[in-house]
Amino acid sequence: MSQPSSTLLFVYGSLRSGFHHPAYAYISRYFVLMGPATTHGILYDMGEYPAAKPASTNEFIQGELYQIHQPDEWEWAIAQLDDYEGVQADEDVPALYERKLAAVTHNGQTYSAWMYWFAGDVTGKSIVPGGDVLQYLQQKKR
Repeated sequence: MSQPSSTLLFVYGSLRSGFHHPAYAYISRYFVLMGPATTHGILYDMGEYPAAKPASTNEFIQGELYQIHQPDEWEWAIAQLDDYEGVQADEDVPALYERKLAAVTHNGQTYSAWMYWFAGDVTGKSIVPGGDVLQYLQQKKR
């Protein structure tokens, strides 16, 4: 079994520690939080979840960078997250997200980390200002 090109993971939605989502319990079992991080992109409000799209503009997505606890658990752990994120397309349902490597900045250093980019259409959806879905949701509650 070959080692993946990166065992880092960048998350920006329900997998973030601040969401307190049940999926975070899973991620914290297999991954160690390195801390806050950013990547170039635009975050959209899809209603029940955020959607990231790559961007060459000076817009950023705010999230967290994680490192797998045990590199030999990578394939199994990431397969579970791929399933959660809807990466595998069904016969009549297209994939919701695709996992790709992205340049992620953490503590002034750039890393290559896996992240989930939205594979669908964002036409007519609101942009999450500042690219931070946690802050955006807090402001919407006010």
